[in-house]
Amino acid sequence: MSHEAAVTTGQAAELADLGATQALEAYRRGECTPTQVIADCLSRIARDNPRVNAFSHVAGDDALAAAEASTLRWQQGRPCGPLDGVPVTIKDLTLTQGMPTRLGSRTSDAHAPAAVDAPVSRFLREAGAIIVGKTLSPEFGWKGVTDNPLHGICRNPWDTRLTPGGSSGGAGAAAALNLGMLHQGSDAGGSIRIPCSFTGTFGIKPTFGWVPQWPSSAMSTLSHLGPMTRSVEDSALMMRLLAQPDSRDGYAGPRCPIDWQAPRPDHLRGVRVAISLDLGYVEVAPDIRQGVIRAAALLQDLGASVEWVDPGFADPIETFNTLWFAGASQVLERLDESQQAMLDPGFLEIARRGTGISLSQYLAARRHRSELTAAMGEFHQRYDLLVTPTMPISPFAAGHNVPPGGPYREWMDWTPFTYPFNLTQQPAASLPCGLDEQGLPMGLHLVGPKFADDRVMQVAALLESRLPRLTPPRP
Repeated sequence: MSHEAAVTTGQAAELADLGATQALEAYRRGECTPTQVIADCLSRIARDNPRVNAFSHVAGDDALAAAEASTLRWQQGRPCGPLDGVPVTIKDLTLTQGMPTRLGSRTSDAHAPAAVDAPVSRFLREAGAIIVGKTLSPEFGWKGVTDNPLHGICRNPWDTRLTPGGSSGGAGAAAALNLGMLHQGSDAGGSIRIPCSFTGTFGIKPTFGWVPQWPSSAMSTLSHLGPMTRSVEDSALMMRLLAQPDSRDGYAGPRCPIDWQAPRPDHLRGVRVAISLDLGYVEVAPDIRQGVIRAAALLQDLGASVEWVDPGFADPIETFNTLWFAGASQVLERLDESQQAMLDPGFLEIARRGTGISLSQYLAARRHRSELTAAMGEFHQRYDLLVTPTMPISPFAAGHNVPPGGPYREWMDWTPFTYPFNLTQQPAASLPCGLDEQGLPMGLHLVGPKFADDRVMQVAALLESRLPRLTPPRP
């Protein structure tokens, strides 16, 4: 490690608390260097990762070498891009050149680092970001918690006996501990928003098509890619880079016209907000209901027009499960019998269920999906934003797919607020809104009309300025 990397104890504490936007400003002012920031980040990963197991791969020497090059560019006044020297992480499902992409699966090749970058990895690297590692996912991202047969159990920094959620649980745990400043997640049924709620971080599932995805997800058009960070500001910075076209994704649209880093508004006058505590059919823990009620009061104080109303659709879980199980079944087609025996038993079960779905059932699910999308489009003619809890429950014991001893059978049963909006492809974010009665984070779910991601981000930024920042306790 170079002399540049040496920092005092006080400086290390300051570096550990920096966000990406703050770090870039500190680089401009010469207050610290990328070498110092990356060395500090890697040191804290070495210290904290053994207890949370957030990383499937740590870049180590490669990240330090990239930091040295970045430091030289900043000293010469020639940063190579808008994220030069910022430490970032990539989810293990996303191809990252020169690094393993194991998909959380023992069926993957341990000796074949990716030859190319996926679009988001390329965008971040070209912007100068330094990839410090890959974060844990369940096998093929199949469930709402994060453990897999290859890497074991990822744990929640707030209480390591508990799950951080999933499937982007490694990114959520890393974000909560600031082990890297920007974290890429993916979300086909809640996989950005669930861990953000459980770890006290912010994340947005942007409108489908803004962020290109290649190779395509087995879950096809349910899957969105987006940021997970400790602040709305840093997610906006990241979205500015992620929301651009890549010719490899045939579903991606043109360059996103949104100004992700537009100034935060001073008020919400004229904004019409619908608040639903339960969508009309969800059982929600009382302390979480109270958290949403407190947030509603804040929205009213900021000038929003608030109405307590459900969006009016029935639980679309059968529609979601049909599409989800059918997607999972596609993975089996690539695996022989011996490889299938190596899979997470829960994933193997739903994939096999998917093989039994008829064409008629699949097409009916597609039709129901389009009907739900149309209904939400009509709903948003009357309301600019829908606000719900992100999760109806608190984080539960790690290593379980559902809370032990509870009424739930599958992970979808305890994530009823998230998956409907993968079906509709709307932007949806989770914003930390306080602690529950156990002292654990709660998330506020902000859902906007399709293509109105800026509306979601601006409301989130203004609410964030009025809410306490959540930081996990040190062990």
